[in-house]
Amino acid sequence: MSPARSGKGRKPAFSREAITAAAVALADAEGLDAVTMRRVAAQVGAGVMSLYSYAPDKETLLELMVDHVSGELPTTDAPATGDWRADLTALAHDQRSLMLRHPWLPTALSTRRVLGPNSLAFLERALAALRPTGLDGAAKLEGFAQLTGFVAGYVAHEIAQAAGARSPGRAAAEAAYLAAVAADGHHPELAEALAAPGRSLTPEALFARFLNRLIDGLGSTG
Repeated sequence: MSPARSGKGRKPAFSREAITAAAVALADAEGLDAVTMRRVAAQVGAGVMSLYSYAPDKETLLELMVDHVSGELPTTDAPATGDWRADLTALAHDQRSLMLRHPWLPTALSTRRVLGPNSLAFLERALAALRPTGLDGAAKLEGFAQLTGFVAGYVAHEIAQAAGARSPGRAAAEAAYLAAVAADGHHPELAEALAAPGRSLTPEALFARFLNRLIDGLGSTG
């Protein structure tokens, strides 16, 4: 991530922080497609060309945005409990909450090239949480990447499902379709699975179950 603009010369009426905050506000309200240099410049009252001294391209601006919102994540010096499973679970829930507040974040993470200071602080906390596992450094980094990728993918799906749920009758139609398929005699495995005792399908419950399986898997790798 490139350094902030030098303090030499006349002080501008805006800053890298203001530019980044304006871009985040646009993305929160309208999605990533709304974030253009022209729109951001209008938000801060600057000329478009002047923004390129702070963010030379949209990719850099996205990196600044990701690190900006990553400052909302907890980054205390030590894990909360010393129980790596509990601490990693808490970190994943923090990530999910952050991504739900900023629905553009899962997409932006997929294009990130550089970790900024806030992202590095959270990574440091995650690696400290993983220390009791005995995993080597590469495996800990892979584990954190796997965890973040899972959370981002889950939240992206969660947001898409929530948007789709606004269509009247869609959930009922999908349930009826699955029931018909299960009853046709050609899908016995699906019929057996659907006949099993039900579990909570709330986004929170599903996230917790999937996350537990992922973390159990991390504990069995080396």
